Amino acid sequence: MDYYYLILVVPTLILSMIAQFLVKSTFSKYSKIPSKNGTTGLKAAEILLQSNNINDVGVEAVKGSLTDHYDPSNKKLRLSEPVYNQTSIAAIGVSAHETGHAIQHATRWGPLVLRSTLVPIANIGSSLGPWIAIAGLAIQGSASYGSYAQLIFNIGILLFSGAVLFYVITLPVEFNASNRAIAILRDNNVLDADELKGARKVLNAAAMTYVASALTAIASLLRLILLSKRRR
Repeated sequence: MDYYYLILVVPTLILSMIAQFLVKSTFSKYSKIPSKNGTTGLKAAEILLQSNNINDVGVEAVKGSLTDHYDPSNKKLRLSEPVYNQTSIAAIGVSAHETGHAIQHATRWGPLVLRSTLVPIANIGSSLGPWIAIAGLAIQGSASYGSYAQLIFNIGILLFSGAVLFYVITLPVEFNASNRAIAILRDNNVLDADELKGARKVLNAAAMTYVASALTAIASLLRLILLSKRRR
């Protein structure tokens, strides 16, 4: 039995499910509470962009729920249907958070630049890294290929480590975007103190999904390393 999986990975997967539930329930709760000044998600994004002298980022609607994102390659801020034209506290909070990423991009904020650089490595590492490492483990002791086992395993671990680093670097990027969002919403009087508390709860719940993903990646990497040591 793979005790490392049960001890390391399963708890983080459970945490991920809890985080997903919390972000959906928190967003749903504050989606029902309209902002006092009637600001929409679109308007909030425009306020934040203007306050940072960013004039080359477009804002457009995208289908779905919680599909909001900033596209740095096209300089497009895409807001989902429950955010774009809605005036809820949740809509404004999510819109401001994604605009925070546009501000990071415009100012070439270090961690965001690093994360963007890691995207190709992370894509390859997350999809192939674990399987290559497992292949290395599988052929340990093989008469024909056993001598290559450690090399194959190390290649897989190296690739997967790039993906894990991406997940870790994502944490300060996401937390910083939320902190920027709350600060600018407060400074521009888009939300009052009580409304800001609600917006922060939405963003904190969303942040927990990134924390859970990072922990799952770290636990999975550690599991593979421990499995290799045990088989040796």
